This record gives sequence, structure tokens and C-alpha cells, in this order.
Amino acid sequence: MPKTSALNAIKTPISQDSAKLEEKIQTLTLPIKGMTCASCSNRLERVLSKQFGIIQSQVNLALEQAHIHFNPKLISTQAIYQLITQAGFTVPMETLDFNIDGMTCTACTVRLEKVLDRLSGVSKVAIHLATEKAMITAPTGVLSSDTVITAVQQAGFTAKPLLSVADREAQEKAQTSAKDRYELRQLQLAALLTFPLTLPMLMMPFGIHIDLAPWIQFLLATPVQFWIGRHFYVGAYKSLRGGIGNMDVLVSLGTSAAWGLSTWNILISSNDYLYFEASAMVITLVLLGRRLEGRAKRSAASAIRALMALRPATAQIERAGKIITIPAEQVVTDDIVLVRPGEHIPVDGVIIEGSSQLDESMITGESLPVARGKGEAITGGSVNGEGLLRIQATTVGAESTLARIIQLVENAQSSKAPVQKLVDQVTHIFVPVVVTIAFLTFAGWWLLEGSTETAFKAAISVLVIACPCALGLATPTALMVGTGTAARHGILIRDAIALERAQNSDTVVFDKTGTLTEGQPAVDLVLPVEDSAETLLQLVASAQQGSEHPLAKAVLAKAQGMALSPPQNFRNFPGKGFSTQIQERTILVGNRRLMEENQIDISLLQAQAATFEKTGHTIIWVAEINSPSRLLGILTATDPIKAVTSQAISSLQSRGLTVVMLTGDNSGAAQAVADKIGIKQVIAEVLPEDKTNQIQTLQAQGRRVIMVGDGVNDAPALATADVGMAMGTGTDVAMETAGIILMRGDPSLVTAALSISRATYQKIRQNLFWAFVYNILAIPLAAFGMLNPVVAGAAMAMSSVSVVSNSLLLRRWQPKLI
Repeated sequence: MPKTSALNAIKTPISQDSAKLEEKIQTLTLPIKGMTCASCSNRLERVLSKQFGIIQSQVNLALEQAHIHFNPKLISTQAIYQLITQAGFTVPMETLDFNIDGMTCTACTVRLEKVLDRLSGVSKVAIHLATEKAMITAPTGVLSSDTVITAVQQAGFTAKPLLSVADREAQEKAQTSAKDRYELRQLQLAALLTFPLTLPMLMMPFGIHIDLAPWIQFLLATPVQFWIGRHFYVGAYKSLRGGIGNMDVLVSLGTSAAWGLSTWNILISSNDYLYFEASAMVITLVLLGRRLEGRAKRSAASAIRALMALRPATAQIERAGKIITIPAEQVVTDDIVLVRPGEHIPVDGVIIEGSSQLDESMITGESLPVARGKGEAITGGSVNGEGLLRIQATTVGAESTLARIIQLVENAQSSKAPVQKLVDQVTHIFVPVVVTIAFLTFAGWWLLEGSTETAFKAAISVLVIACPCALGLATPTALMVGTGTAARHGILIRDAIALERAQNSDTVVFDKTGTLTEGQPAVDLVLPVEDSAETLLQLVASAQQGSEHPLAKAVLAKAQGMALSPPQNFRNFPGKGFSTQIQERTILVGNRRLMEENQIDISLLQAQAATFEKTGHTIIWVAEINSPSRLLGILTATDPIKAVTSQAISSLQSRGLTVVMLTGDNSGAAQAVADKIGIKQVIAEVLPEDKTNQIQTLQAQGRRVIMVGDGVNDAPALATADVGMAMGTGTDVAMETAGIILMRGDPSLVTAALSISRATYQKIRQNLFWAFVYNILAIPLAAFGMLNPVVAGAAMAMSSVSVVSNSLLLRRWQPKLI
């Protein structure tokens, strides 16, 4: 993967006012605590979206995150935090401590405080001149040390974190572990108190009758209801204060009604209808369900944790002739890093000494180790094999390949599939509808049978069996697991829209050079008209100096060792070639079209060129356009077809997809390659600016088009296609434009990308079907008195677990070997 800085996706021209607005928009991804079901995430999203200054918001229940686009000129981050708090949720905060060097007076602290306060996400900044320390409060995980260090340096100071990334991750892990232990103790205590209440029901099938005294039932159920179950009341209160009900409202209503009526019957000495076991059992089962759901959600997010685990905590660098160990995040560009056998590469860099086999499987999905030697670029997160390496750091921190991959996967997991809009509409009215059904159920049974016991049981069952959680988790959990699994195999899916379009596509368009072929052509013949082959090669190589075009590299490789003259007055003709001046001679180098446009007579070599083209050769025409203009000769080059290309094309065609080759190469060479690999439709000799038009022509025919490319020239076509797929061996422009990035230059990954996209969407459909059908069937069954409250509570608790567990099955997905 190229190590140049990432470029923005190519966009269509916009007005100056729109451009200024886009410059002001910031993006904030916040952790959110307190969401228990889809109603919560839907309500928070509506609250945020209505706020002036917030352009767009997406709230993800499975990830417990809010992705917010806002204008900082119109609303501050602090106001956003307050808005979330007023809606009944919390944004967990952390404090980052730094040592600051270079402050000399109070003016320094004021200036630095203003700089840090402008960083996205910062809630509070405190600078202490006497202790030379800075304390920055921000949402957990939002602000990186690299961002702070860079901002401090730009302000004219230096900063060093008191805690490394590894220490902070250890702290977070300890806090999560402590919370997990607390929740487990609460569940165990609830189960311990509930078990005696369930004994009469459990022993009844065996003919054993156990009667617990009413006051003992009261003493056992009350702590479960109001101490262990207190967070249901807190959640319900916050939800109702925000203007809409959630799952906590349903659980609180159902269990409170059961406990309240039972307590009333004790007070009036009527012990016939006691439902303490129902209220306690429902709370215990819901707690169990949420614990299992939480474990499943953490498992679903394992892909991100696995990627983060690739970053080593420390790095060994050479400074002042000594090898020192520092936190990996403190490595800066151009540092010399020492990597011993078996260690993770801490940063992107170039090998300046040594060679080794690197395990890049977690980055590219390539299972076999890759040989790397002096002068080659390597990716941070790879595992060094048997060699000792000295590496010069090139990109570090947020700009590193691994950091960008993690960011891309996180963005994909937090995106919303189009089908989620329907789910949001349903969950918005879900709780009021369920409460209404419960009321009607009670009224119906009471009026028809006159039995308050039957009416009461049926109403409680309706309240506790209804489950908006399964609806809310159906789509995001499948996206989490699907995009994470894809990333493990070298397929980076940018968002849910790209995933949906990919699984629905019917046409795949491939660029030729570097996508179907190796992208490393070699010159195999130099055919001059008058001069010697050596003179012609020397002239063309002189003209190609400094070019990064694959054909230019092939010419320069062929001319290695020759004395070359410097080119002057270079002029490029995109998709055709170029002209330049070599020692008073104006040289034209390019394709047949360029020669024809300049009225160059090519008849002398036309027949021979056509013969070479039919065998797959690319022809480089060379002419001199001084008076008089004349043809100097041709060079032929071949670009080897990738070993798996034919099988990849066959695999796509066997799935019913139409495969098209789109290339700027001559039609003869393009057709020769197409015949070898089995592509039937070829669009050749297309200028870079016309590739977009060709994609639009296919779309006008009703086709849903995937464009696969790797170069700068492919970027507009990638953006125009329904889904753009960029090879990871290509340019940053192509990768930033594409909806799906293939981390290896392997055409078979296109088939794999389509496979995981379809598998993920199939899971989304299965989850939504189950979630909708569950509620459609379960609520009427409960209303008709066919389910008691305990069974209803168990079913509700397990419904969410079943949806998440079904999504986890995607982790078994493996690309078919070609």
C-alpha cells in the first residue's frame, strides 16, 4: 500500500458557499452509555438530528456509539454532551495527562489552553505552569495522544503523555472487567433470591407442593425489584423524560404491576393471587439475557480489538548512537526503528538494513509470509519473521496504514443500512403500541371473563414479551461481524451502502493494467525505422525520466546503464502519451491515436504493430515532430496476466455476473488478454475522462455496476459506479474514492467481497425476519393468555441473544479458494 498521505475522494464541483460550509463541518464519534434497546438509540438520534448546528447523526446500539457531523461555529461539543445527558444518556469521559515543555509564562498557558480547547471532542482543559502539566478531559477513546502532541508542537511546545496507549488500554480493560464482575454478582444475587420463589412451580410436576409464606415471598422479591432492578426504573425515567418509552419502561411496568398487586393482596389479607415469582423471575431473566447479549456484542466487535492488538506497546529506536525503548506512539517520522525476530512492526516504514519474511495476514489477508528486503516498504502491525530489521519510519500515528484500516472498519460498523430506516420508524412507536395492547388485553379479559387474575397475567405477559431490542440489534450486529470478518481477509468495506449495493450488483468492470495484469510490463522488442535499436531505446528512456507510469518504468529498466540526456519542455497528453525535448529534438511518445492526431505517417510499421497487438503486446510509438515530422520506431511491451485472473473471472461469471474489461490500451492487446482470461466484452482505447461515460452507459442499460481499478485515472469511474473497488496495491486517490478496498492486488478478492456482502445481507434479512416475526407472533400469544409472564420474560430475554448469536455465525465465513 502506498505510504503517501491520504487524499480526499474526488467530488463534483460545488459552490463556494457549500465549500466553506464543508470546511466548517466536524465529525465526532462518541461512546454512549445507558442505551438498552432500539427505542433508546432511535430517540437519541432524533434528539440530536433536531438540534440546530448538527448536520447529521447516526446512533448505533450494538457499538454504543453516536456518529455526529456538526458545525462547531453553531454548536459546541460541550453543548452536544449536555444534549445527550438531557436525553437520559451519558458520555463516559477520561482525563489525559501530559508533561509540557517550553512554557515560560502565563501567556504560554493561555495560548496552549486555547489551542487544545479547539481540538474536536475536548470537554475541558487545565494547564498548570508550575508543574508543567496539562490535563485534558474528553470522551473515552475519542482523543488520541498523537493528536494532542501534534497540536502542542504546532503551538510551539512539546508534550509527552504520562500514560502510554498501552497503560490507558489496561485501565479501560480493568474498568470493563470490574463492571463485568459487578453485573455478574448482581445476576447471581438475583438468581439466589429468585430460586426459592420458583421452587413451588418447579416441584409441582413431581407432585411436591411447596408453599412459601406471603411475607417471605415479599422479602425475597422486593430486593430484586427495587435494588437489583433499580436501573430499569432509572432507564425508564430517563426515557420518559426524553419523550418516548423504551424497553426499561415495559419491564418496569410489567414487573411493578406484578409486585404491586401482590403486595396489595398481602396488605388486604388476600393471598390467592400473588405474582412475586413472576416479577423476580422476569427481572432475573432479563438480566441474564442482557449479560449474554453483552458478551455476544463484545464478541461481534472482536475484529476491531484484533486489529488494535497488532499495535505493539513499545518500540526500540536509535537515538544519539544508542538504542532506547519508548512507547510506540512516540515514534516520529524518520526515526530509525529496530525490529527483532518475532516482534510486531510498530510503524509504517522502509527497510534500510536486513531482510525477513513478514506475516501480513491481519493486514492484507495473505496467509503466507511475504519476503521483504532493503528498500522495500513495510506496514506497521505486520509480524517480523526470522530477520533483524532496521526501519526508517515513514508514516506514524493516525496517518499509518493500520490506523486508517481501523478507522475505516469503525466507520463501516457505525454506518446505517438503508433498511434500518424502516426499523427506526417501527421502534419509534413500538413501546406506546405495546402499552396500548397490554391495556386492551386487560380490559378484554376482564370484560369477557370477569377474571382479574387472567386479565392481569395476560397484560403483564404482553408487556414483558415485547422486544424492540432484537429489532435494534438485527442490522448493526450483522454489519459489525460482517465488516470485521471481511477486514480479517483483506476486504475493507467503507459503509453499509457499499455493502448493500455490492450484494445487489450484476456487472463487474475491470481496468486491465495492474488489476487483471501484474502492472509491471517489460519491454521485449525495440524496432527502429532508421537508427539503431540502442539509439532509439536511449532516446525514449531519456524522455521517460522521472515518470511513474508502468510503461516508463519498463523502458527505464530496459535502458539501465545507458547514458541518458535530461528532458525539457515536457507536455502530457492524458491517455495518449507525451512530448518532450531531447537535445534540440522534439520527441513524441505514445499510442497510435497520438501519432494520428499529429499527422505522423505510421504505415512503415503498421502491419508489424498490428501483429504484435494481436498477441497481447502494448505498442509504444516514437516520432520526431521537428520539421519534417517522421516516425522513429516502436517499442513493444508485455504485462504478465496475474496467475489467478482466469479463475477469478470464471468464478464471477459462474455467479451470473457480466464481466467487462475497460482499458485505455489498444483494442488488439486488450482483446488478446480478454481471450486468454475469458472476458467476452471489451471496451478498449478509452481515454481516462471517458471511463466515467462508459460506466454511465452501462448504468443507463439498467445494470448495477461494480468498477474495479487501482490508478488515479480510475478514480472518477470508481466514484461513478454503483460500487467502486480499489486494489490496495494502487494509489491513495483510487482507495479514497472506492466503497470497498481490496488490500491485495488479487482479482479473486472481488468474488470474496461479493460473497461476504451477500452473506452479511442475508444475516440482516434473517435477523429482521426473526425480530419482526417474534413480536408479531409473541404479542398475540401473550394477549390471548397462552403464555405466562415467566415464560414471556424468558422469551424476551433470549430474543436479543438469538439475533446477536445468529450474526456471530458470520465469523465462520471463509473465502472460497481459487
